[in-house]
Amino acid sequence: MIGRLNHVAIAVKDLAASTALYRDTLGARVSQPLPQPEHGVTVVFVELPNTKIELLEPMGADSPIARFLERNADGGIHHICYEVDDILAARDRLKAQGARVLGSGEPRIGAHGKPVLFLHPKDFCGTLVELEQA
Repeated sequence: MIGRLNHVAIAVKDLAASTALYRDTLGARVSQPLPQPEHGVTVVFVELPNTKIELLEPMGADSPIARFLERNADGGIHHICYEVDDILAARDRLKAQGARVLGSGEPRIGAHGKPVLFLHPKDFCGTLVELEQA
């Protein structure tokens, strides 16, 4: 059901400093900051030959990333994202097998302009999983 690894998301306190670290220290190609107010974050994508790293900075105290950073002061890996061919079929199959889909259960548009869903970390080895329509 899952396809390729789309990205690994890292929560950061300072997006500019984190972007500079990846760009200047590691020599990576990085995107411009992309505000995602419907998700409560600003993102930068670090583009790698085989996948991406998504740097997430909260857009205020109500952001899920702000709450993550309260528990993880230095930041860290927040979630992993896999592509799926049919997000609704994937959702329905996972729910039928007992997996919990977060939020309303309906896909929302993510940073790549494609439908996404999040799966409860307790159902996936302690890891928050994002599914993105391929």
